[in-house]
Amino acid sequence: MLTAQDDLIGHQLPTSFDHVGTSDPAWMERLWYTGHPKSGEVIFDIGLGYHPNRNVMDAFAGVTVGTTQYNFRASRRLRPNPLETTVGPISIKVIEGLRRHRLQLAPNESGLSFDIEFLGTMNAHEEEPHFRRRNGRVTEDMARGQQLGAYQGWLGVDGKRYEISPEEWLGQRDHSWGVRSEMRTDESSPPLTFYPPFFYAWTTVQFKDRGLHVFFKERAPGDPIYISGEEVFAIGTKSDPARHMSGVSHDVIWAEDPHGQTVSAATFDMHLENGSTHQLKIRTLPARYFLKGGLYGGLNGWFHGDDKGKLYVEHDRWDLNDPAVRKLVRTICDHVIEVRVGDEVGYGIMEYGVGKGYIKYPSVQQHPPI
Repeated sequence: MLTAQDDLIGHQLPTSFDHVGTSDPAWMERLWYTGHPKSGEVIFDIGLGYHPNRNVMDAFAGVTVGTTQYNFRASRRLRPNPLETTVGPISIKVIEGLRRHRLQLAPNESGLSFDIEFLGTMNAHEEEPHFRRRNGRVTEDMARGQQLGAYQGWLGVDGKRYEISPEEWLGQRDHSWGVRSEMRTDESSPPLTFYPPFFYAWTTVQFKDRGLHVFFKERAPGDPIYISGEEVFAIGTKSDPARHMSGVSHDVIWAEDPHGQTVSAATFDMHLENGSTHQLKIRTLPARYFLKGGLYGGLNGWFHGDDKGKLYVEHDRWDLNDPAVRKLVRTICDHVIEVRVGDEVGYGIMEYGVGKGYIKYPSVQQHPPI
């Protein structure tokens, strides 16, 4: 099937853009954004998933204000409009690649709405390839890029309107594509994904003139199974492979949280290929968005890529002080952080989790890691 995108240069297969080069149902493409003011009192998350071998496109948007998280989710059948990045009232448009993206949610029953532009400020970071086999089968073969930036526009939450200016609202986005490993943490719909002992952290931070990307997974302290990171500079600056991350060490202070894993503070020593080290002094700020609201790991039997019909929309509101809600949402979240490197102060987000049996940080391992 020909689409407007087939008029553009960039084909890599002798077929049209509405197909991919494998029939694996796990092939997906995902756009993801998060933004927050420097105060760290509010955070929004927005995402869209393209599942060509499942004939599905799904999307979500959510905002946490104080201890209340607002969630919107939508799904549609992909065809006959496979490359239209709109699902019901939510849409994402790339106005100018690596520079301007427009995110919109029209008024709807959820109480959330917005018209926001992402403005790229730093060079994008291309993550190291994600590749994994299990019992001989390729379970992950994925590429992902991340970019730091700022936001402008407005955000409506439960009758309150936030004016968003690039001077105060920072954020990050990523774009991933390929075969993605399944993550099932929805206890209402077993089986659950088994995780051996691990610790992971995905961290981005931007300062006035540069940014840092730090992503690692390890089975034991100093034993990484995946590492990707970079020191980036203003968009258009020539990139330098010597500023890629070569290693990282960490020391995390966990909050006394009876309902889940919550980082209070951390120190990361980020080692670069050029031999230099950046010590990140991290302090978490109030707002975090639990990614269960966007179906990460599944929610109440609904997983990314599930066919929910021609168009399906739902929404909910969570009290994050409620122990039952915290049990439902588990750990995986985008947590706003303040980071100090020497005399510089920057802001970003951190995702994290520590699995049972990891030798460090035993005090929080009674809670699920993802």
